[in-house]
Amino acid sequence: MANSTQPVTLTVIRNDADSGPGRLLDWSEAAGVAVDLVKADEGDEIPAGAAELDGVVMLGGGFLPDVDDEKPWLPAERALVRDCLDRAVPVLGICLGAQLLAHVGGGRVEGDFGMPEKGVTELTPQLSAADDVLFQEFSAPTFGIESHRDQITELPSGAHLLMSSERCRNQAFRLGDTAWATQWHPESSAERVATWSDDTLSELGFDPDDVKRVAQQHEEQLETTWRAFFGRFVDVVRQSAAARVS
Repeated sequence: MANSTQPVTLTVIRNDADSGPGRLLDWSEAAGVAVDLVKADEGDEIPAGAAELDGVVMLGGGFLPDVDDEKPWLPAERALVRDCLDRAVPVLGICLGAQLLAHVGGGRVEGDFGMPEKGVTELTPQLSAADDVLFQEFSAPTFGIESHRDQITELPSGAHLLMSSERCRNQAFRLGDTAWATQWHPESSAERVATWSDDTLSELGFDPDDVKRVAQQHEEQLETTWRAFFGRFVDVVRQSAAARVS
């Protein structure tokens, strides 16, 4: 049996200073998990491969996953994702990270597609969630904090759709047995939403006061729900690491 207390390090890749790890750092510390924060947007080197990694989290960013001329580290990040998939190293992709996983897996990501989502959004579990190790706890709709205008419009072949919302069908999916993607931000908080630009929210068709008020109303539920979700991902990482050394 895998050792659930296996010491592990999460490699967390930041793609944008405005989309940092948020609550993942506190949750990791509480779980006894080390974090190697790779600030790709500041020139930190992306790991060349996944053979020595326990698990990877890819954070968000306000751009598409293949704008290599603008974001020169993206080819290395995509190569790391591919190696994680090939080696079954656990991956969690968030927002842009989800789109990177879809892109590498052969899906489609489109910019400014459909209607934007900002703030607390209802997420509805899909059939495949019922037997997914991270999502099987969701038997009814829940809520997550969204901040995106681009969308995954086609999932990779063989991917399992796990969550949808009214404006975005492909909110979460699993690719293989150990790679998950969430279009929303489980790491975000009402405190973070409170810093969003009122002008930007208004330009996108949202009432800034309403967005920030609703986020505050849901803060306790968001913290509880996504801390537990992240804990389940950490369990997968620990089990995977233990299996590789056994």
